[in-house]
Amino acid sequence: MGKTKSNMKEKEEKLPEWAENEIRSVQFKQMEKIKRTGYILSIYDDDRKIDIQLYEALPDGRIIVEGIDIPNSIKINELQKAVVYEFEINMDIGLFSKELVELLKSKYNLDMDKIYKFELNGLQLMDVESDLANQSLDNDEEE
Repeated sequence: MGKTKSNMKEKEEKLPEWAENEIRSVQFKQMEKIKRTGYILSIYDDDRKIDIQLYEALPDGRIIVEGIDIPNSIKINELQKAVVYEFEINMDIGLFSKELVELLKSKYNLDMDKIYKFELNGLQLMDVESDLANQSLDNDEEE
């Protein structure tokens, strides 16, 4: 006889309430304001969020950042996918308690002691095409 959905749900262990509360209420501290170039992968109008791919990694090593909050000062309908921008990003860090770190490691096999929150502070559309055209003209002149 196969496992039923209710049996499978019983085996899934939920986080204890204290752990869920700590994760929900983690206090973020501003770590850095970072400038990186990259492009927009997805735009979520209703949530005012975007996913981006960066050419240079962030301090934690990631090059894809999902769900970056867009401030009201930026018109989301003017953003374009797949064009190069310079992003100004606020990177905030939230540290977990020793108890939560130990719980995640021992019970869920997660080696995680902090989480990050990202907010777009500003962006500038880069004029990469004209730079490439100028390079091409320079190369033609040299020949």
